[in-house]
Amino acid sequence: AVVSTQSTGKLEDEGAAVYSFKLVKGGVFDERGVTDILMEPAKYPGNSGTRNLSDNISDLKAQVAANHKGILLIRDLIKEYGLDVVQAYMRHIQNTAELSVRDLMRSVSEKTIVASGSSVLQASDQLDDGSPIVLKVSLDKDAGSAVFDFTGSSPQVIGNLNAPRAITMSAIIYCLRCMVGYDIPLNQGCLTPITVVIPQGSVLDPHPGAAVIGGNVLTSQRIVDVIFKAFNSCAASQGCMNNITFGSDEGGYYETVGGGAGAGPTWEGRSGVHTHMTNTRITDPEIVEQRYPVIVDKFSLRSGSGGSGAYQGGDGIERRLRFRKPLTLCCLTERRSTPPYGAQGGENGERGRNTLVRTSGLTINLGAKCAVQVNPGDVFVLETPGGGGWGSVGDHVSDDVTSPPRKRAHVQTRGSVAEYKRLQESA
Repeated sequence: AVVSTQSTGKLEDEGAAVYSFKLVKGGVFDERGVTDILMEPAKYPGNSGTRNLSDNISDLKAQVAANHKGILLIRDLIKEYGLDVVQAYMRHIQNTAELSVRDLMRSVSEKTIVASGSSVLQASDQLDDGSPIVLKVSLDKDAGSAVFDFTGSSPQVIGNLNAPRAITMSAIIYCLRCMVGYDIPLNQGCLTPITVVIPQGSVLDPHPGAAVIGGNVLTSQRIVDVIFKAFNSCAASQGCMNNITFGSDEGGYYETVGGGAGAGPTWEGRSGVHTHMTNTRITDPEIVEQRYPVIVDKFSLRSGSGGSGAYQGGDGIERRLRFRKPLTLCCLTERRSTPPYGAQGGENGERGRNTLVRTSGLTINLGAKCAVQVNPGDVFVLETPGGGGWGSVGDHVSDDVTSPPRKRAHVQTRGSVAEYKRLQESA
């Protein structure tokens, strides 16, 4: 099925919504109950239930099995070490995360006071529709704590870019783990020193029933951009997942496409990668062409799209899809009007662009969000944003042959995050 980008602003138009449901009762998987939930959208005009119930059920059963495996492993730990020891180490992990974040808040507060005489950080950015995301961070140097206040952010929007409160909390914990400088497992201890203020009814905490599909994949990225901007950690990355879908009543395909990563105080931005609030990969061109009615004409880096600076922002991607049958094409993207910002004198990354080239030669700018019918021979050209640069170009290390080459620091990474990354990259 094709993901809708022309939202009515109603959650009911985005498919099944599960607020709370007991999936397994007494060791029995409630297939009938979950089937009813997945088919419920069909009662709303213009909507349908799930188009692939068997896959949905299989996915849920796989998740139940994974959770059951986790239960068995925890029981084995308790059997080997005792409940008191296991619970103690659970607390140790959370306490370590809390102390790491408190150290970060103290360090940032001290530097901010020296630089500006204040312990308050502020930043803002906006979505392509002009909706602002505003953040004020009030740091407490003595306690090592902070208040993240998003007051001033846009009211909820009519489209689907609203982000439930949990999205903002996830973005905050992600940014904190990036900035602490330690490899700490994901856990609630990271947020213990943080108080979060989000106005109810805003784009970051919409009323029940608001459409939210774009908030998860797009607004989440802008929240991260604003947090890193407030802390002056790095330039903005592409700030988008470039959600592209196409299909018909016979089935559909959904992909996300990478772009440029933002540069930082000691590094160049990576090119052609996903960044921040995403964990998706793209299907190999050979598989896409074998299974779907498209030809991948081009899939390459978008040279020069990263912002210039002492450290260069990463380049985005250019991807061209040629369609072989009539289909509906949908785009759900951002950073088409507002560029990824550069920092400390670095230049902005290039904006993204979505273009359709008809067989007649007519070229159409599709904008950031669209749903359009395509015909055999039409070509969709996706150009994803580049990352922002860091520092002024003149501040770059000299290229004079008499100057020693800039050495990249070698850091031996360890811990749960490094191990997860190693497993992902070896797949």
